Amino acid sequence: MEREKLGSRLGFILISAGCAIGIGNVWKFPYMAGQYGGGIFVLIYLLFLVILGVPVLTMEFSLGRAAQKSPVRLYQKLEKPGSKWHIHGTFAMLGNYLLMMYYTTVAGWMLQYFVYMAQGRFDGLSAEGTADAFSSMLGNPAANVIAVLAVVVFGFVVNMGGLQSGLERVTKWMMLALLLVMIVLAVNSVLQPGAEEGLKFYLMPSAEHIRQAGIFNVIVGAMNQAFFTLSLGIGSMAIFGSYIDKKRSLMGEAVNVAVLDTFVAITSGLIIFPACFAYGIQPDQGPSLIFITLPNVFNHMALGRLWGSFFFVFMSFAAMSTVLAVFENIMACCMDLTGWSRKKAGMVNMIIVGVLSLPCALGYNILSFIQPMGKGTTILDLEDFLVSNILLPGGALIFILFCISRYGWGWKKFTAEANEGKGIKVAGWMRGYMTYALPVIVCLILAYGLVSVFLK
Repeated sequence: MEREKLGSRLGFILISAGCAIGIGNVWKFPYMAGQYGGGIFVLIYLLFLVILGVPVLTMEFSLGRAAQKSPVRLYQKLEKPGSKWHIHGTFAMLGNYLLMMYYTTVAGWMLQYFVYMAQGRFDGLSAEGTADAFSSMLGNPAANVIAVLAVVVFGFVVNMGGLQSGLERVTKWMMLALLLVMIVLAVNSVLQPGAEEGLKFYLMPSAEHIRQAGIFNVIVGAMNQAFFTLSLGIGSMAIFGSYIDKKRSLMGEAVNVAVLDTFVAITSGLIIFPACFAYGIQPDQGPSLIFITLPNVFNHMALGRLWGSFFFVFMSFAAMSTVLAVFENIMACCMDLTGWSRKKAGMVNMIIVGVLSLPCALGYNILSFIQPMGKGTTILDLEDFLVSNILLPGGALIFILFCISRYGWGWKKFTAEANEGKGIKVAGWMRGYMTYALPVIVCLILAYGLVSVFLK
C-alpha cells in the first residue's frame, strides 16, 4: 500500500503542534509559572525549548521521514543488521497506549466542565463550593466513564475518516478555532480592572521571585516543562514526519511547531494571570488552578458564564488535538504491524483504548482504594509517572543516541535527512552539543524525575 500523505504543510504544522499543545500548555505551564516566579521561569523555559526541545523534535521528524514508517517499524528500516534498537519501537507504541489510558480521562473532565459552565452550575458558588463541585465530578463514575468513551469514540471516528479527510481536516479547524478563542480570552483578561499586576508578575523577571522559589527549582522546573511540552520520546512526532515530503528542512519545521506550541503556552498565562490578580486570587495553586480557582474567577467576572464556557471549549480543543494525534500514532503502528485497513485498525483500537481507559476513569471513585504509589495516590498518578518519568525521557535518550551514534543511524545520515529542503539547517557546529551535552541533559531529566518521585 502506498503511504498516505498530509495534504499541506499547514496541516503538518497544525497537527504536529496539536500533538504538542495539550493540557501541559494550558494547565501545567501557567501553574508552574505561578509557583516558580512568573517572568523568570518563562525566560528560562524559552531557553531550554531552543536548546533541548527543538533538537530532539528535529530528530523525531527525521527518523519518521527517512523510514516512512510508524515508530514500531522505523528502526527496522534504518538500523544496521543485527542491531537491537528496534526494541524501543515496541516501548514507543506501548507508551502511546499508556498515555491515552489517562489522558482520555482528563480530556473527559474538560468536556464535563464545559457542560457545567454552560449550564451555570458554578454560578454564585464560593471557593469552597467550586472545590466541592470538582470533588463531586470526580466521584461520579457514570459521568466519568461516559465522558471518556465520548472522547475515545470521537477521536477514532475522526481518524478512521482518513489522514487528510479526517485527521487533517478536523485538526485544522480545531486548532484555528483554539487560537481564535485564546486570543479573545486573553484580550478580555488583560482588559479586566487590576490586570496590570498579573501582567507584571507574569512577564517581568524578578530577583525576588528567584529568591523565593529557589534558582535550582526554577531551572529544573523550566527544563522539565520545555522537554515535556513537545511530547518527545514515544514517537508521537515521528509519525507525522513519515507523512510529509522533502521540500522543507526539518529543524525549520521543528522551530515552527515549537513557536506555535509556545504561543499557546504564553497566551494561556495571559488568560490566567491577569484574571487571577484582578480578583485577588493567587496564581500558584497547582493543578487545582484550572478546576477550582478559575471557575471562582469567572463567578466574579461580568458575563462570567460566557467567558468560562469559552475557556473550557479552548481547554477541550487543546486536549482533543493531542488525543487525535496520538490515536493516529496508535492506528499507524497497528496498521504497520498487521496490514489492517485504517477502518479496521480504528475499530479494534477504539475498543482496546476504551477498555484500557476505564481504570483511570474509575480511579477517583469505585477504584479509589487502589493507591499504587502510596497513600492518597491514584491510578492516574502511576500511569503519568510511567509515561512522564520513564518512557518520555528514556525514549528521547534512545532517539538521540540512535541519531548521533555510528552504531545507530549515525550523524551523517541524520543530518542529510534533516537538512533536505528549504529552511533552517542542522549546522556542523551543533554536532558536539548534540553528541555530548544533549544526552547529558536528557539523562539529568530522567534521573531527576525518578529520584524526585521516590524521595516523596
